[in-house]
Amino acid sequence: MNHVTARAPNRNSAFWRVLCLALAISTPEIGALSRSAHAWGDEGHYVVALVARAYLRPEVRQQIDAMLAADTDLLTPHNMIDTAVWADRYRDSSRDRRDATHLWHFVDIERQQPNLDQACFMHPGLPPGVPASKGPPSACVVDKIEQFAAELANPATDPIEKLLALKFLIHFLGDMHQPLHAADDHDQGGNQEQVSAPGFPPGKLHHYWDTEFVTRMSPDPNELAKDALK
Repeated sequence: MNHVTARAPNRNSAFWRVLCLALAISTPEIGALSRSAHAWGDEGHYVVALVARAYLRPEVRQQIDAMLAADTDLLTPHNMIDTAVWADRYRDSSRDRRDATHLWHFVDIERQQPNLDQACFMHPGLPPGVPASKGPPSACVVDKIEQFAAELANPATDPIEKLLALKFLIHFLGDMHQPLHAADDHDQGGNQEQVSAPGFPPGKLHHYWDTEFVTRMSPDPNELAKDALK
């Protein structure tokens, strides 16, 4: 396991500029989703959702709120901010769900010889009649975003599947823009890189990006979102 010394990003860094990016949803039928978002631990996902919500047109925000309000799932509260972590809660709620979806959260593009096709398992398509939520376990976040976005934009999509598409997309559009969810250096996305930094407990690089750096900026997602929107 490698060991490096990390430095927390300041609010003018590339880290913060990436955090400022957000998803945007167009009408009708909640149409296409922008790929500009970011993902970390719970707080980072909440920040992304707060920033994203600020950019939504009122009628789109109402559509999202209505869809989530009708949800009966108990893994997260039924609002856009809390739904930002739903896909993680779903993945961790059973072994079957973890086996079925855990690869969907990232794309391991190797730094030295980047190959998106290989990182995306050669892009397995959905079998005829199979919804994206039941697609092959070996699929990357890039392909899952495309599949769920297509379902969300299609008026013929079953309402239950459309709701799942929305919940997965809110999370995955963030996951794809966490640097260690989108690149690999033969270190399992930074999970084999042990790091330390002044004022931080030693830990894995992936965890630093996901949680420690975001929390150090502020433990309040609303404050971070306000700063991102300035």
